[in-house]
Amino acid sequence: MARSIKTKAPVFGGFTPQSLEFLHKLSQHNDREWFQAHKPAYERDVLEPALDFIQALEQPLARISPRFLCVPKRMGGSLLRIYRDTRFARDKRPYKTNIGMHFRHDAFRDIHGPGYYFHIGLDECFIGCGIWHPDPPTATRIRQHIVDQPRAWSAARRVAAEGSGFAFFGESMKRVPRGFAAEHPAVEDLKRKDFIVTRRFHEGLLFEPDIVEFAAESFKAAVPLMRFLCTSLGAKL
Repeated sequence: MARSIKTKAPVFGGFTPQSLEFLHKLSQHNDREWFQAHKPAYERDVLEPALDFIQALEQPLARISPRFLCVPKRMGGSLLRIYRDTRFARDKRPYKTNIGMHFRHDAFRDIHGPGYYFHIGLDECFIGCGIWHPDPPTATRIRQHIVDQPRAWSAARRVAAEGSGFAFFGESMKRVPRGFAAEHPAVEDLKRKDFIVTRRFHEGLLFEPDIVEFAAESFKAAVPLMRFLCTSLGAKL
């Protein structure tokens, strides 16, 4: 009987200072002509290391939950497009000056469902866990679950306890959403428009092989919140 061979996770040595250097230059020359002239540098210093990082995260993320997709593809995978959608934006600059990666739950179509997020920017680097800008029906289901399962929500909130490195992030409504009591103990959470926590880290960590382990550990630490959100929407972690 043949034995199954376990493949080792690919080794990722870290990003390089050239990754941030390209983003900095792009922020100064954010136009199509410059980008096309420097596209080889983009692919070498940004695209390829980002895809290698995603590939290195595949196995660690699968151990946390196989439902979150970790797809190292140039298009249609976990790496977000560098091209900005400028159709309805006042800011007509064509390119993002950050590297964004989103590991979404396979039951949801886009970035507005439960997922993990990894952000490399010139101003900050952070990890995100949760749901950003859910549509109104989705937000209502999450709020109702907070009301129906207060103990589970209390456990989920502890992800952002003092000293954890995480903090809730996003916008909140000025008034309590319709259908929910203004005197509810979790009223400030019911007013949230985003149900996401972020963990900021120093850019120097990007250049270390430990960045994969750091990301995986951060994703794992947020499991109580991710489980609560998935359950509220009828999905399994």
